[in-house]
This record gives sequence, C-alpha cells and structure tokens, in this order.
Amino acid sequence: MGRKSIRENKNEYQLAREDAGFTRAEAAELMEYMSESRIEKIESEKSEPHPDEIIAMAAAYKKPALCNYYCSTKCPLGQASVPKVESKDLSQITLEMLATLNSLDKEKDRMIEITADGLISDDEMEDFSRIRKQLTQISAIVDSLQLWIDNTVISGKMDPSKL
Repeated sequence: MGRKSIRENKNEYQLAREDAGFTRAEAAELMEYMSESRIEKIESEKSEPHPDEIIAMAAAYKKPALCNYYCSTKCPLGQASVPKVESKDLSQITLEMLATLNSLDKEKDRMIEITADGLISDDEMEDFSRIRKQLTQISAIVDSLQLWIDNTVISGKMDPSKL
C-alpha cells in the first residue's frame, strides 16, 4: 500500500486519482501502459501528460472532466478554442438553459434584422455582440450538460445505450 501524499499544492491529476481512491501503483495497474513513476512525474509536474494519458486517467479515475481540464488549460490548441466546463447539477443546467433561451427568444427578430442583408453594420454591432454572447452561453450550457451526462454514465446511473 502506498503512502498518502502530504503535498499541499496537488494538481488536478493527483486530486482525481486520490478522489477515486487509488494509490499510484493501483492507478498504474489500471492503466497498464502508464507506470507508477510516469504518474508521479505528471502529478509533480516534472513532466506534461500526453493526450492519450489524459484519456486513460479520465477513464480509470471515472473523471471525464480531466479531458476538458487538459484541453482548456494545458493544450495550446485547446486553450484557444475549448472553454473550461463547470460541473453542475442537472437542475442548475436546466434553469440556466431555459433562462438563456428565453432571453434569446426575445432577440431572434433583432438577429433576423441584423443578418438579413448578410452584413453587420456599425450601428448593429452592439446588438449583434450581445446576441453572440447569449449564443456562447448556450454553448457553455450544452457543454455542462454533456459533462453531466458523461459523469452520470460513468457512475453507472444512466445506461448509455438509451441515449
């Protein structure tokens, strides 16, 4: 049995492993091709993880959010295009989605006016920007819902074949 870490500044990977209740040795057994020393290097930030290692850790620790964490904070391509997704309750996701959709419903006629000619003039830019922000909120809510689904499936509370 491995020792319990007393390190104060644990990174997301170590927190996920410990939350899953695994020692590094147990985690290495689960992931087969990742050694205990490789896990230690990633957790101590002596080495950056590779995408395939992130996928393996996310599956082994049952933490799908590790993939989003890596993509949105560590991957140079992802940092430019992948937003950080927050894990939320289904009720919170639903309420946020409905509020944003209601607000956007009020803006749909304005969006049609703005885009009908295929151009966005300077006097339309403020309204267009506001609508774009609302669409971005919808996208973030959809990402949160997908993370909720992934977490629910991986915890065994939802049958993925019924999705």
